[in-house]
Amino acid sequence: MVRILDVYLNENHVGELRQDGAGQISFTYNEQYLENKGAQFLSHSLPLRKETFDFRECRAFFSGILPEGEIREIIARNLGISQKNDFSMLEWIGGECAGAITFMPLNQKLKSSDYDYRIISKEQLSNILKELPKRPLMAGDQGIRLSLAGAQNKLAIHKKGDILSIPLGNAPSTHILKPSNQRFEGLVFNEALCMGLAAAIGLDTAKIETGRVEDIDYILVERYDRLIHPGKNDQYKRIHQEDFCQALGIVSERKYQREGGPSLKDCFKLIREISNTPLIDLQRLLDSVIYNYVVGNHDAHGKNFSLLYEPNEQSGEIKVRMAPLYDIVCTDYYPELDKHLAMEIGGKYISSKLQPKHFEKFAEETGLTKRLVKQRVREIAGLIIENIDKSTPDHQIAREISNLIISRAKMAFNQFKD
Repeated sequence: MVRILDVYLNENHVGELRQDGAGQISFTYNEQYLENKGAQFLSHSLPLRKETFDFRECRAFFSGILPEGEIREIIARNLGISQKNDFSMLEWIGGECAGAITFMPLNQKLKSSDYDYRIISKEQLSNILKELPKRPLMAGDQGIRLSLAGAQNKLAIHKKGDILSIPLGNAPSTHILKPSNQRFEGLVFNEALCMGLAAAIGLDTAKIETGRVEDIDYILVERYDRLIHPGKNDQYKRIHQEDFCQALGIVSERKYQREGGPSLKDCFKLIREISNTPLIDLQRLLDSVIYNYVVGNHDAHGKNFSLLYEPNEQSGEIKVRMAPLYDIVCTDYYPELDKHLAMEIGGKYISSKLQPKHFEKFAEETGLTKRLVKQRVREIAGLIIENIDKSTPDHQIAREISNLIISRAKMAFNQFKD
């Protein structure tokens, strides 16, 4: 038996996702959509064409929309579906996803006016966050169809002033809320420090704020793929995005380079191929690589970098650029976490063993100037040292992490002298 989901990009029906009797998915663009001059592809790995994309070609993009690991396992168990069934998972939770994509049952049209929100009190938010480990993404709760990639508990919410709401159906969210994690003490303040510091030194970074409800700390990350829709009563419009793994056709299970995931060479090549402002985005990507190295974020894999596809309101042309940075954490602070970099730099995976010669090799591999790369390491290390005090939250663990980052920054600053 063939099962079908209609795939929408904003309000445009772009094609059909099918699952055959053997459980394999495939995707076909709608012929009428392809005839549209303003037709936009779903992914760099799924260019516009009439021919169907088979399982091997399309799974990386569609499975990449879904949560991973234990989170996915719990959701599947709660919904009574197979953990490995991408189609069923998208059918249940594919309403409000990353970017501008929405999945609807066959012939059930997406209604642009069918937006609704459930306002939640502080007490309700506390209860939701306490239940989140048992019910990730609130999957199975009536009217809620939210999907966020990654292996960390989080929630898509709508924030207006001090009022928080849960999006229902296909309504867009404005923020991603990530509560404290019992396994990694102070994770909220770790991310707040690393994200705030990145913004303070001038890196293009998603906006964040922290909050607390009862005894639960959380971080709110403003969605850069949601913008106020002009003249539509404060409604938000979706901006399409995809992460580098999706764009390169690499499934989430192989997001680390050592497991067959993307390398930095692949990432820089992707920017050169697709960005409308490659010089700007190559600099942004270089800065992010250096920043993650200096602050000790070893988990900067291919799903932690994304592309934004921004339409010009007048011409309809799509501008492709690197998305703001997100999910930056000093993983080096937690001794139980692996010390290998998600993507090697100049042939080395252990950041403490990196030397200027490895960055020279990295420059060669990615088509950058050796001198520029080494100078930029020293510049970013210096900016971190100058700005970290005012970027450190008033929290004991944040102060400990700040001291660790300062020591790493001073080491890099001294290593990369001319």
